[in-house]
Amino acid sequence: MSMENAAWHSLWRLSGDKGKAYAPTTPKRVLKFAAGYKTRLLIFVVFSICSAVLAVITPVLAGRIVDEIVAQSGIRIIINLALIIAAVAVLDAIVSVVVRWFSSKLGEGIIFDLRTAVFDHVQKMPVAFFARTRTGALVSRLNNDVIGAQAAFAGTLSGLVSNTVALILTAAVMFTTSWQVTAIALVLLPLFLLPARHFGRSVAMLRRESADLNAAMGNQMTERFSAPGATLIKLFGRPKDESHQFALRAGRVRDIGVKMTMRQYYFMATLTLVAALALALVYGLGGMYAVRGELAAGDVVVLGMLLTRLYAPLTALANARVEITSALVSFDRVFEVLDLEPLIKDAPNARRLEPGPVPVKFSHVNFSYPSADKVSLASLEEVAVLDTRGGQEVLHDIDFEVKAGQTVALVGSSGAGKSTIASLLARLYDVDSGTVELAGTDIRELKLDSLRETVSMVTQDGHLFHESIRSNLLLARPGAEDSQLWEALERARLKPVIAALPDGLDTVVGERGYRLSGGERQRMTIARLLLAAPQVVILDEATAALDSANEAAVQAALTEALENRTALIIAHRLSTIRSADQILVVEGGRIIERGTHSELLALGGKYTELYETQFAQ
Repeated sequence: MSMENAAWHSLWRLSGDKGKAYAPTTPKRVLKFAAGYKTRLLIFVVFSICSAVLAVITPVLAGRIVDEIVAQSGIRIIINLALIIAAVAVLDAIVSVVVRWFSSKLGEGIIFDLRTAVFDHVQKMPVAFFARTRTGALVSRLNNDVIGAQAAFAGTLSGLVSNTVALILTAAVMFTTSWQVTAIALVLLPLFLLPARHFGRSVAMLRRESADLNAAMGNQMTERFSAPGATLIKLFGRPKDESHQFALRAGRVRDIGVKMTMRQYYFMATLTLVAALALALVYGLGGMYAVRGELAAGDVVVLGMLLTRLYAPLTALANARVEITSALVSFDRVFEVLDLEPLIKDAPNARRLEPGPVPVKFSHVNFSYPSADKVSLASLEEVAVLDTRGGQEVLHDIDFEVKAGQTVALVGSSGAGKSTIASLLARLYDVDSGTVELAGTDIRELKLDSLRETVSMVTQDGHLFHESIRSNLLLARPGAEDSQLWEALERARLKPVIAALPDGLDTVVGERGYRLSGGERQRMTIARLLLAAPQVVILDEATAALDSANEAAVQAALTEALENRTALIIAHRLSTIRSADQILVVEGGRIIERGTHSELLALGGKYTELYETQFAQ
């Protein structure tokens, strides 16, 4: 490695994150995590040592050639030495390729394992986790921090091994050749390390600030470039303000970039100067000894060439702590996510639901949403400390039963707790007290996959992924054939719309389904429900986005789909739930009235008030 390359190497190694601590157990966890790569690590270390040894051989052979030239030896000896140098160069190239291959395999393997582990774990987290976490911060753990952790294997480990071996061998050869010249040359070592630490620290601070600003720009772009965000900006006429805010951040990044560039080159110039002075000292002092006959000319060449190979590993090893700390911080941030305990998980003895009719029963259920410290991380919410206060109880003594094949409707004011009750049945949250039962079994005792097969839910927002219509439908039944997909679309009164599209089922619906109308998106989710054909159906304002004609058509399809199935329906349009077997009126997290449509009207209470308010117009 040349002195210039050594300078660049030192700079970037010093630009890591030095301000963050990591848990004391992190190093042990890293070693445990890497246990599956023991063989590859061992081979990697062996070849790294071979690479360091080969790097020292070439200067020694070059010195021998100079000595043979001075001694007027035969041409054959010189040619043989040159051939050996060439052979060493070829071998070094081969070893370097092997080291790079193992480095790549290790690094990419670690990235794969970490990413899949985090992705799988995050999928197990409750809805409360996603409601609080910033998506950009979570994605960063799967990208930036995982890549930072990779450096511990692909870069730092290789550097520690090869630099240590190279330093020992280089210093040994130099001291054996001339301990006097070597000792004097090393006097300049502090002048090499001090600017590295000073400039490295300042550049690290600038890089952190630049990373924060880039993250802020990324968040702004992610939110503003989505279909809902872009629509909001256009509706409220603030594109100029948004551009100004973005330009301020981009301008600061630009200014930091200029500062970083200049400091990097100041750093380069300083280290190159120190290296040149050291090299001049070696050639001057060594040349003087050679003229006196105290040192061979070839030894002067060896000392000069080895000096360039001495400063690079010295600098790298001096800053190894920074490198390791940076990698451990990245591992620690990944482990933070993996250590979050999912609130919703299978019980140790969880079982599948037995075949047969599936009634639903809520027995004296009380519920409050979990506090932030139970479901999230401060770093993922970008706050200093998570709120540890428990949430206020939102459901109080909820007690009702839906017999197999019956339909129960929940009505009430917005925020009364209707959707929360539905979320508990789908086990998006767990109750604080009481039980939610399916066919007489507490749903916490059922396997989650069995519960998902039994209970399906159509939410109010009708969310779709930025994928094809076929892919969105296949979420409900992965093995479904096209004929089954078209049948579900037909029953959801959506077949003519999809058939008219140029790509049919292969049409990409856009982010969150924004290429479809609101009513079409909702009918897509209903088609997905029809395709899943669950035993228990939850409809949370499933027809809210439909016009009168489509609502009537979809209601007919739903009536067919709900036949002989247990159903829990949430609706603000009271006209859609007149035929329900039972209607529950929810206010303030309590069931205050229950009965059929006619019974509740005769009661003259809250239901009557809601009904008359809607139909008085």
